[in-house]
Amino acid sequence: MIPVLLVLLLALLLFGAGFAVKLLWWVAIAVLVVWLLGFVMRGTSATGGRRRWYRW
Repeated sequence: MIPVLLVLLLALLLFGAGFAVKLLWWVAIAVLVVWLLGFVMRGTSATGGRRRWYRW
Protein backbone atom coordinates (compact mmCIF):
# COMPACT_ATOMS: atom_id res chain seq x y z
CA MET A 1 0.00 0.00 0.00
CA ILE A 2 2.81 2.44 0.85
CA PRO A 3 4.59 2.05 -2.55
CA VAL A 4 1.31 2.78 -4.34
CA LEU A 5 0.82 5.93 -2.27
CA LEU A 6 4.42 7.00 -2.95
CA VAL A 7 3.95 6.53 -6.69
CA LEU A 8 0.71 8.52 -6.61
CA LEU A 9 2.38 11.27 -4.60
CA LEU A 10 5.30 11.37 -7.04
CA ALA A 11 2.89 11.58 -9.99
CA LEU A 12 1.02 14.43 -8.30
CA LEU A 13 4.26 16.31 -7.62
CA LEU A 14 5.46 15.88 -11.20
CA PHE A 15 2.10 17.03 -12.57
CA GLY A 16 2.17 20.10 -10.31
CA ALA A 17 5.76 20.93 -11.28
CA GLY A 18 4.96 20.56 -14.96
CA PHE A 19 1.98 22.87 -14.65
CA ALA A 20 4.03 25.45 -12.72
CA VAL A 21 6.82 25.37 -15.30
CA LYS A 22 4.36 25.80 -18.15
CA LEU A 23 2.71 28.70 -16.33
CA LEU A 24 6.10 30.34 -15.77
CA TRP A 25 6.86 30.08 -19.50
CA TRP A 26 3.63 31.92 -20.31
CA VAL A 27 4.43 34.61 -17.72
CA ALA A 28 7.92 35.02 -19.20
CA ILE A 29 6.48 35.38 -22.71
CA ALA A 30 3.97 38.01 -21.50
CA VAL A 31 6.73 40.01 -19.79
CA LEU A 32 8.87 39.83 -22.92
CA VAL A 33 5.99 41.12 -25.07
CA VAL A 34 5.33 44.02 -22.69
CA TRP A 35 9.04 44.89 -22.64
CA LEU A 36 9.28 44.78 -26.43
CA LEU A 37 6.18 46.93 -26.83
CA GLY A 38 7.58 49.49 -24.40
CA PHE A 39 10.91 49.46 -26.21
CA VAL A 40 9.29 49.97 -29.63
CA MET A 41 6.66 52.50 -28.57
CA ARG A 42 8.83 54.76 -26.45
CA GLY A 43 8.34 58.40 -27.29
CA THR A 44 10.56 61.44 -27.40
CA SER A 45 10.89 63.95 -24.64
CA ALA A 46 9.99 67.65 -24.84
CA THR A 47 13.63 68.57 -25.53
CA GLY A 48 13.66 66.41 -28.62
CA GLY A 49 15.91 63.72 -27.18
CA ARG A 50 15.06 60.10 -26.67
CA ARG A 51 13.84 59.08 -23.28
CA ARG A 52 13.49 55.70 -21.62
CA TRP A 53 10.04 54.19 -21.21
CA TYR A 54 10.95 52.80 -17.82
CA ARG A 55 11.71 54.89 -14.75
CA TRP A 56 14.72 53.07 -13.30
